[in-house]
Amino acid sequence: MQQIPSVDLRDFLSDDPARKQKFVNEIGKAYEEIGFVALKGHFLDDKLVGDLYAEVRNFFNLPLETKAKYEIPGIGGQRGYVSFGKEHAKGRSAGDLKEFWHFGQYVSEGSKYASEYPDNVTVTELPHFNEVGQEAYRMLEKTGVYVLRALALFIGLDEFYFDNYIKDGNSILRPIHYPPITDEPKDGAVRAAAHGDINLITLLMGAQGKGLQVQNHDGEWIDAMAQPDELMINVGDMLARHTNNRLKSTIHQVVNPPRELWGTSRFSIPFFMHPVSDMPLNCLEKCIDANNPKGFEDITAGEYLDERLVELGLKKK
Repeated sequence: MQQIPSVDLRDFLSDDPARKQKFVNEIGKAYEEIGFVALKGHFLDDKLVGDLYAEVRNFFNLPLETKAKYEIPGIGGQRGYVSFGKEHAKGRSAGDLKEFWHFGQYVSEGSKYASEYPDNVTVTELPHFNEVGQEAYRMLEKTGVYVLRALALFIGLDEFYFDNYIKDGNSILRPIHYPPITDEPKDGAVRAAAHGDINLITLLMGAQGKGLQVQNHDGEWIDAMAQPDELMINVGDMLARHTNNRLKSTIHQVVNPPRELWGTSRFSIPFFMHPVSDMPLNCLEKCIDANNPKGFEDITAGEYLDERLVELGLKKK
């Protein structure tokens, strides 16, 4: 496959069973073949997108000493600010050329998961930053619910199979700033080295320009660019594991721009959709057969996340 397929969530949301099934078939096929789709018809309106980018730029334009006070020790970077070069891809030591922020789950009242999550961090210098971030979190989470419902149908499960696992799940909204490159990067560092995502699915804002690349099944790197009204959505390792690799978690990267564009910033905003920590990621029986024997050991989502955060350098063993 040489390009990322485009699908429209409004087909799934329609009252027409044929349109709904069309969406299920299209997104399922894309995730079997390359693990990425560009999605129209999501729940983010233009004003919210514009407001979010404005607030994100405002934050990353703050002085470093101001941003640094929002880097919270001891929580594996799960909330607040993570400084430049702190995270690296699995198997690499060179830090990625990025800084980022984490908004986390806004748990429902009385949730048993409330004590598991660090508090969200309030940026006092920007009165609208947290409010806009929370609204974007809600709309991306709502979009993800319907994508997972379609995937549940595609693999032969009840449509609402994932709903209880993602309610109050450990999802993360991560505005990322890739600053201008001022010197030759050391050790082959790039803006985001080749990696697979940890979670169930990732919903990405900001894939409208070149930079994001996806590795297809032939090992070729292809540019992944969305239209202005599209989100790029990919399968994460948790969902690949749960479906015994029927749905593919595809390796992807963000490469450095041509030298003449080194002086420019890049912003992207992924929403990493995670389940609750006690969700079993055991391979689904529907995805195991003689041609596809069980490929992964049983593990919970929380245990798997902890393993991966250590590998990324965000958490100590």
